Order: sequence, then structure tokens, then C-alpha cells
Amino acid sequence: MNSKEQEFNRLIQEHKETIYTVCLMNSKDQDEAKDLMQEALIQLWKSFGTFRGESDIRTWLWRICMNACISFMRKENKYKDTLHIEVSNLMTMDDEDSRQIKALHNRIHRLRFMDRAIILLWMEDLSYEEIGDIVGITAKNVSVRLVRIKEQLREMSNNK
Repeated sequence: MNSKEQEFNRLIQEHKETIYTVCLMNSKDQDEAKDLMQEALIQLWKSFGTFRGESDIRTWLWRICMNACISFMRKENKYKDTLHIEVSNLMTMDDEDSRQIKALHNRIHRLRFMDRAIILLWMEDLSYEEIGDIVGITAKNVSVRLVRIKEQLREMSNNK
């Protein structure tokens, strides 16, 4: 294995949870998430040599993964599908925590694609500037959209 492959493997190992989260939240089930993850890894490998270090590596990684998901969905014409993910296999918490997390995931899946991306990035503790760089909007716009997204999620929670 050459040094480029070693560096790429290290990067993937460091960020595999993030890559999988992006793919899982943009798929209808775990099988599709695995397909998306393969596509994202291919795109990351193809783009690996072009990373110039002008942004944080996480910003670059998120952007590549999000674009891979968008491309995959366009190919599969999946933008119109309702997304449902079985998260019970991922949870190792008590029943109440598990129910709350499932409810949150279901509400997030009901959001539009871009809003889903923004809230997921926010949940990953990225700054507004980093989120803006990834999704292609200003930090101020991120702030405004997050307020609206949180309100949507709150309304969904109240309406169950």
C-alpha cells in the first residue's frame, strides 16, 4: 500500500461515522445507505488528490459525501420518495431514549433535502461558516434557516 492509500485509509477510518451518517440520513434503509457509502467512498478517492487544504478536511469530506448522495438520488430519481430508516439496530439505549431518537429521525426525514443537510451538520457541531461552505450559502443564511428548521421540527413534534 503506497502512502496516498495509507493516508486515504486513515482519513476514512477517522471519519467513517460521519460518512455513514450522511449516507444513512439520505437513504431509505440501511442497504441503500451502504450503497451510498460505497459511492461516497469512490468519490472521496477520486477527489482525494485534489484537496488543497483551503478548507477544513471535514468541510471537504461532507461536501463530497453530500454531492455523492445528490448524484445517486438523481440517478435513481429518489428525490420524491419519502425516507424511512430503521434506527433500532443502531440504538443501544433504553426504550425511552430509543423512542425519542426514532421520533427525531422520523421528523428529520420529513424535512427537505437541504434542510436535512443543514440540521445534520449543525448536530455534528460544525460552525455556521463550515455549514455554509458545505451547502453553498452564507453563515447568516445558515443561522436563519436553522431557526426555521428547528421551528419545523418543533411543530412536527407538537403535531405528532
